[in-house]
Amino acid sequence: MKKSGKLRYHSLLMLSEKPKDGIIKIHGGTLFDYAFVIDKKMNGNQRRTFIIQQYVEGLLNLINNTDMGSTTKLQGTSYIINKRTAQRVGFEVMPTDYIQKFILTYNYLNVLVTYSIAKGKLSFPKINRTITFEANLKDIGQKKDFLVTLNKKLKSETGF
Repeated sequence: MKKSGKLRYHSLLMLSEKPKDGIIKIHGGTLFDYAFVIDKKMNGNQRRTFIIQQYVEGLLNLINNTDMGSTTKLQGTSYIINKRTAQRVGFEVMPTDYIQKFILTYNYLNVLVTYSIAKGKLSFPKINRTITFEANLKDIGQKKDFLVTLNKKLKSETGF
C-alpha cells in the first residue's frame, strides 16, 4: 500500500492514509515495524517512550509536509496513547465507534503481539479502553513548538 501511495510513513512507527473527505487517518506502525524497529534490549518504559517519541516525530513530519492552511483533520485510534497524552498534543478525544472496536477485536492476535512488544512482556490490550482522537491539522500545527520540545525530551530519554 505504501508503493501505491495509499499509506505514507512519517516516522519509523507512524503512518497515515491518503486524505479522504478532508480527513487524514493516522496509525501506529505495523506489527513488522514494531518487531524490527524496537530494540529488544529496551525495557517496557523505554519502549513506550520510544513509541511515543516516534508518534511525536511523525506528527512533526506530517505538519512540515502538509499544507497548514487546509481544514484537513487528523484522526486516529489507539490502545497505547492515553486520553491525557492525546489532549496535551492538541487532540480532542471522542468515543471510539463500534466498527473500529470490531476491527481491533477481529485483529486481536496481531494487536496482542504488537502490544506485548511495546510493553516488553506478554500484555493483553483492553480494547474497551481504546480511544479515538481528532484535531484540525492547523491546530496541531500551532502546537509545533511544544511538539519539538517534547520530541527532544523523549529522544534524550531513549538515547535515540
